[in-house]
Amino acid sequence: MSNLKESLARLAAAIKEKTPEEGSYPTAIPGVSLHCRYRPFQTDSCFLKPLTSLIAQGKKISIWGQEELRYGQGDYLVNSMYLPSTSFIKEASPANPFLAITLDLDSQILAQLALEIPEPPPTEPGRAVLIYQAEEELIDAYLRLLQLLAKPASIPVLGPLIVNEIHYRLLIGPSGSMLRSVNHIGGQSYQVAKAITWLKENFKQPLRVEDLAKRVNMAPSTFHRHFRIMTTLTPLNYQKRLRLYEAQRLMMIHQLDALVASQTVGYESPSQFNREYKRLFGEPPRRDVARRLKMAV
Repeated sequence: MSNLKESLARLAAAIKEKTPEEGSYPTAIPGVSLHCRYRPFQTDSCFLKPLTSLIAQGKKISIWGQEELRYGQGDYLVNSMYLPSTSFIKEASPANPFLAITLDLDSQILAQLALEIPEPPPTEPGRAVLIYQAEEELIDAYLRLLQLLAKPASIPVLGPLIVNEIHYRLLIGPSGSMLRSVNHIGGQSYQVAKAITWLKENFKQPLRVEDLAKRVNMAPSTFHRHFRIMTTLTPLNYQKRLRLYEAQRLMMIHQLDALVASQTVGYESPSQFNREYKRLFGEPPRRDVARRLKMAV
């Protein structure tokens, strides 16, 4: 236990050294970002791609779909699919900031490594987002990854090796069953992941769940049940969130008004858009966007 605490302390120090101010910092290693926060607050709601996030210091709450997950120092989150998320930093201060490192998950690396691990994927799907306690070997891999930032010439050669090692440790650890099932071609979890990819690219189109189930070669009832188990949402609610998050982005980044944004993402009824936007974000579109832009400034 003392070695684990020492490893976390070293990881926290390494992250703090590379984050001179509060914020999120992409690194020279593709897919790796560092995060530092000085105060508790709510981060923006968004859709996050598959990733893993290890907390070196502080505490956080993440709401994925309709499920709330709490985790803190020494815990890591694994998200295996493109899912909606709202995060809350719960423990942070200038003296003891919230510090974390994230790594985008590579489905090709996972699929290739899974072939070399002689464990069959589960037949039943589980949650697509789970939290585990990090082992010292995983923390050590992240430490070695951060140490490469001081040696830029070594990153192209050693960076991919350590990134592969982290993927491997995720696969042989408690998150392995979930990751293997999502990346195992032909499995039901893999079929749901394919449906999510299609929804992400075609969310503006009208959706019939029966047609989407047929697209991924699943019976409608089985598809609906597995989709909800993995994402905590129905396919229609998932599509709705895709539309609402994209409309919010269009209003904030491209200054579209609510009517044009709602039509752009596929809504035919402005009143329905306003109702569903307020239900998800807590305020009508114009007021919510104005508040967020003010906070950003």
